[in-house]
Amino acid sequence: MGKIKFITALTTGFLFNFVCLSLQAQTTDEQLTQTILHLDSMFWKSYNDCNTAGSGKYLSDDVEFYHDKGGITLGMENLVASIKNNLCSNENLRVRREAVPGTVHVYPMKKSNIIYGALISGDHYFYVTEKGKPEKREGLAKFTQLWILKDNVWKMTRILSFDHGPAPNVSR
Repeated sequence: MGKIKFITALTTGFLFNFVCLSLQAQTTDEQLTQTILHLDSMFWKSYNDCNTAGSGKYLSDDVEFYHDKGGITLGMENLVASIKNNLCSNENLRVRREAVPGTVHVYPMKKSNIIYGALISGDHYFYVTEKGKPEKREGLAKFTQLWILKDNVWKMTRILSFDHGPAPNVSR
């Protein structure tokens, strides 16, 4: 009888540890997803508000931005200046970006089962507001961003914006 209790206790302990480790990994991936989605939303809020200083704090100094229509922009200072001088310089025209619901996904990047980064990708709409006119949805594109964790700080290091085209018609 003692031997059966010992085997049962050992098996139960093994299963408990296995389940706990599985839940811990799931929680870590869920926490990662929530963290990246939050940081992404804060970056895009800064972008939409033309808060270029705010946008810059989410970018690594050596960020690389690849755009299928506008080319390559290298470095945080150049990217922030591009946003400021192109998208935010005309008070009569504003561009707003919005993720397409249900398309955004976060993928952990691991080495030796330790998270060092994350990819976030999906589709996004672009809306244009001209002074005195209602906002209209103008474009649809895909995006992928690589976020890297360095010194306990998440920064976007690579950004791809591609497959730009017209936005589908909106029925109201």
